[in-house]
Amino acid sequence: MSPSFIDLFCGCGGFTLGMQRAGFKCVAAVDMNPEAIATLRSNIPDLPHVLERNLRSLRPEELARLVGHERVDVIVGGPPCQGFSTARQVDGANHGKRLILDRRRSLYRTFLRHVEYFRPSVFVMENVLGLRSAAGGAYFTEVQREARGLGYRVHAQIEDAWELGVPQKRRRQLIIGVRSDVPGYFPSELKAASSAMSRTMLGAAIGDLPILRAGGGQMVRQYDLKRRSGHLHREGKPAENYLNNVAQVDRTARLTNHLARPHSARDLRDFARLREGENAAGAMRDRSIRFEFPYDKSKFKDRYTRQSRSAACSTIVAHLSKDGLMFIHPTQNRSLTPREAARVQSFPDWFVFPPAQTHAFRLIGNAVPPLVAEAVGQEIRSFLENREAQPGRTVFARFTLPESRDAALEKVVRFARASRRELREMTKEEFCSGWHALLFLLPGLHPDNALDHGTKMNIAEVSWLGCSDEVRLLSRRFARSGWPVALDHVGLEAWRRFDAEEIAEEQFYCVEAQMAGLSSGLSATEIRRKAVA
Repeated sequence: MSPSFIDLFCGCGGFTLGMQRAGFKCVAAVDMNPEAIATLRSNIPDLPHVLERNLRSLRPEELARLVGHERVDVIVGGPPCQGFSTARQVDGANHGKRLILDRRRSLYRTFLRHVEYFRPSVFVMENVLGLRSAAGGAYFTEVQREARGLGYRVHAQIEDAWELGVPQKRRRQLIIGVRSDVPGYFPSELKAASSAMSRTMLGAAIGDLPILRAGGGQMVRQYDLKRRSGHLHREGKPAENYLNNVAQVDRTARLTNHLARPHSARDLRDFARLREGENAAGAMRDRSIRFEFPYDKSKFKDRYTRQSRSAACSTIVAHLSKDGLMFIHPTQNRSLTPREAARVQSFPDWFVFPPAQTHAFRLIGNAVPPLVAEAVGQEIRSFLENREAQPGRTVFARFTLPESRDAALEKVVRFARASRRELREMTKEEFCSGWHALLFLLPGLHPDNALDHGTKMNIAEVSWLGCSDEVRLLSRRFARSGWPVALDHVGLEAWRRFDAEEIAEEQFYCVEAQMAGLSSGLSATEIRRKAVA
């Protein structure tokens, strides 16, 4: 039976499509944008519940009644990212005294409200990198702290879409939560999906599409098969893989959304002054080119950018709905079409977008690339399948694990009181023994969190460990990572040894120690309290 998922803030369905490709069954997809919902329904008509609803007012209990499920395996979603966009830093909107309140920033709580109700084994929240720095990192910290408070082992990782086969320079923040009673550490680095080869260039992805003039094209037309044949001959395997496995041209009878927007004669003359892969700043600096656009050239030097066939495209953004001046075609004197932008986002050609270019570009730019979503889904599925095989494992003997919570606490406290020099001078066996005691005692921690704590601190509930001074030593935590402040230097030493290959991956991410801690005779309530702490 396929594992189930809900896609919140689903947009036009990039995350939904990728998760389906990874073998998941969509229980529900929800968004308040009517064009997005209509697009998802028309392209994937067999989804049981595609809801045009405002998630602020849609309570989890109501969603559960609508879909007939109170439990799902996974919840994914990308709460609107504009409130965290780095572009808004220009006017002080995300920082300091000029911080502008934006209701979209609190939508992560709407996402977490559904996580709390449905209790999925895993959740994945996708957002822009600006989430890390907005309001001095306060939101980035709060998302993780609040998710941890729901009983999830939480960590954040940055994914480069180009490394996952998407032909653009798109980097996104993932926040991943694993329910506290689910053993294992979610991989801190995704692998490209089976349908993609990593690092696809823009030319390979779009070079077969028919040539257009600015303002030309049709909503529906035939492919230029002669041009495609020449493209495949020139580009070889990368193009063949992308067109067949990602764009899925063999499943598409006709080409849609390949219409070029019109541009003014002035813009077209400026476009023609750019070489492939060059922006206005480079042309002015390196070749003394003079452009006609009537803007302050000290602020708008990248106003025009001609993309390169032999590189990844610039990040596809919703701003394409307003103009395409930073997305000039590598060889044609026009900006990219919606179909080209969809190809760059890794949507298949059979996925049809609205005829209105404003809507089409906005939906495409706001979407999670299906290839990224597929990579996420494959890792989640592998993680959950490995989890199911773990209860019968008998490999604890390979590691030096504490015999009890008291024994683990003694070792962890000794770690906390050791100096950095003393930690560094420990033998591998001695250090691993203490490190595994830490993972045993605090299975809610993730080793990846040992390097990014933020500055905010709080006091964690640790009464389940007792009320001694040693226990109180572990109660002061970094709010972002959940890491005990007293063990900060321990995490740094563990990472130093791991990076230097002094300790192996299975020793660093010692699931056996975590599992032993989770199964050390604790009740479900105690396990959750341990993870939350």
